[in-house]
Amino acid sequence: MCKAPTMRIGVIGGSGPAGSSLAARLASVGYESVIGSRSKYRAMESRDALVEQYPELDELLGYGDNASAADCDIVVIATPWDSAATMAQDHERYLRGKIVVSMANALVRVGKEFQPLVPPRGSVAAHVQAAVPKSRVVAAFHHLPATELGHIGEPIESDVLICGDDPEAVGAISEMVSKIPGCRPLDAGELSNATAIEAFTAVLLQLNVRYKTRVAPQLWGIKSDPRTVAS
Repeated sequence: MCKAPTMRIGVIGGSGPAGSSLAARLASVGYESVIGSRSKYRAMESRDALVEQYPELDELLGYGDNASAADCDIVVIATPWDSAATMAQDHERYLRGKIVVSMANALVRVGKEFQPLVPPRGSVAAHVQAAVPKSRVVAAFHHLPATELGHIGEPIESDVLICGDDPEAVGAISEMVSKIPGCRPLDAGELSNATAIEAFTAVLLQLNVRYKTRVAPQLWGIKSDPRTVAS
């Protein structure tokens, strides 16, 4: 396992499939990660299940309530989209000045079709930024399949679109993404572009249903090494 970077990553709402998989994946590449949940016991169950499957995560994968996750250096909001901003606001005092990652997608399934919902502020990430105005919100990780994300040791062949209004924050998350085998961070512009990034998830899910697969985006024509941090 890689030597742990100095920063700790907290995942609010991390006991769900996407959040726990992301926390485990980050721990697998050397980050000290904390799975947060409304109940620390639920977080403990998620953490223990992952460590049972991947014993090498024992040292770096922790658990706690959501406040414990919010007290980390970088915080990921992994709750359902309709509670992301509320959860961020509930922990605003912990999140001031920190990088906060929004990974939720506002979607609804109508019959056999997935359709994007456009929140009043344009995106879930924009709602989170409004809820914690003193934090540096970055939108990322929307298109990584949760199942593959949790397959520790296997690369995820995917580009990760990252957007935010603070270049330093975007750079920090880009560096984090670049440590995940197979992932390439791409700077997708300001936070306003989260509207398109979140909505595109509906297209990917529809492709998964139609072709009975799990797809992840890879963009051609950008000559960038996956290990290179976006500038």
